[in-house]
Amino acid sequence: MQDAIKVLLVGVNTGGETDFEYSMEELQSLAEAAGKRVVGVMTQRLENVNKALYIGAGKVQEVREFAEECEAEEILFDNTLSPSQIRNLVRELDMPIMDRTNLILDIFAIRARTGESRLQVEMARLQYMLPRLVGMHESLGRQGGTGGSMSNKGAGEKKLELDRRRIEHRISELKRELELVERSRETQRKRRNASRIPQVALVGYTNAGKSTVLNRMLAGFGRLPEKQVLEQDMLFATLETSVRSIDPGDGMPFFLADTVGFVHKLPHGLVKAFRSTLEEVRTADLLVQVVDFSNENYRQQMKVTEETLKDLEIGDISQIIVYNKADKCHMENLPRVAGNSIYMAAGEAIGIRELVEMIQQRLYGDYKECEFMLPYDQGKAASYLMEEAVVLQMEYQEQGIWLKARCHVQDAARYERFLI
Repeated sequence: MQDAIKVLLVGVNTGGETDFEYSMEELQSLAEAAGKRVVGVMTQRLENVNKALYIGAGKVQEVREFAEECEAEEILFDNTLSPSQIRNLVRELDMPIMDRTNLILDIFAIRARTGESRLQVEMARLQYMLPRLVGMHESLGRQGGTGGSMSNKGAGEKKLELDRRRIEHRISELKRELELVERSRETQRKRRNASRIPQVALVGYTNAGKSTVLNRMLAGFGRLPEKQVLEQDMLFATLETSVRSIDPGDGMPFFLADTVGFVHKLPHGLVKAFRSTLEEVRTADLLVQVVDFSNENYRQQMKVTEETLKDLEIGDISQIIVYNKADKCHMENLPRVAGNSIYMAAGEAIGIRELVEMIQQRLYGDYKECEFMLPYDQGKAASYLMEEAVVLQMEYQEQGIWLKARCHVQDAARYERFLI
């Protein structure tokens, strides 16, 4: 952190946020995740943010003096700033300005590892930059035309138009590239759907332990346990959606998807850019919300997760709540199952088997293991069961197709005459 950029954090509390202090604490964590060093914090209580400057006009001088005093090299604001606010603040404070959205975009750019996540982050960044170009080029934009002629544009204006065209062109290119990636992802999704194996998605706040849960399940029950995902104690360690097969060998397998973590005030552009990646959540049969129970703000984090799921237009998909890292709270007798919740410690592999059983119970609770003897003239029934049930064994015998399958109780009743 010796060469880290020194930043001053600034926030405005309008009273509309019940968790303003937490938001400021998280802003510091985000700044550190981006490799910056926080050297000071300033907050202001206002009924409404200043439309021109975000902070009050009288507060600007205080911020400038405090920034000089603590030798800050950049000022970071705890909200998305409008193009005019950025332009005015740069002019008044005479130093680099960054808002929360731009900071999160920076972190995503640092963390992006796959081609798809890099495309998505670049798209979100360019969409953020486009309306803010005027502020970035303010010094050039003040240059007038030659001889006062309105027909000749200044160098700044020409540069602005050129940059705008370049960005719009690149956004169009990115959309086309992402459409191709999405088609490939959709093909993989259809292939999984065709297998009739249920799908589960891990959701939750960033750094709650979703990747750890996936990796521990893979180690114990994965078809390919070596297919583990990146697991680190950092914000946004995972930006990609990874889908893995979990098969405990009891005829109740499921696909498990690890998804990008959520955060307070997650930029709308990022939610939009990652919508295709998060499609695994929208099509899941069950959601497993992983919560960092050791974090004193875990309730606010759960609230953010629920709000983000609403923004993604996720329907009423049933959930299991995993209160992870419960060992750090000195909770004994782990794991503890309480209704649709489980208190566990994925990092220590405590509660993984119990969680798998909870998932299976929710996915296969209305299923039963049956044996059928289907005469060869009952091809329609055989085809239906092969598609809708989980086939465990199958043999072509003299009197027909013998099928051992785990099927829904309604399907078992429907083909009761073929049960043996």
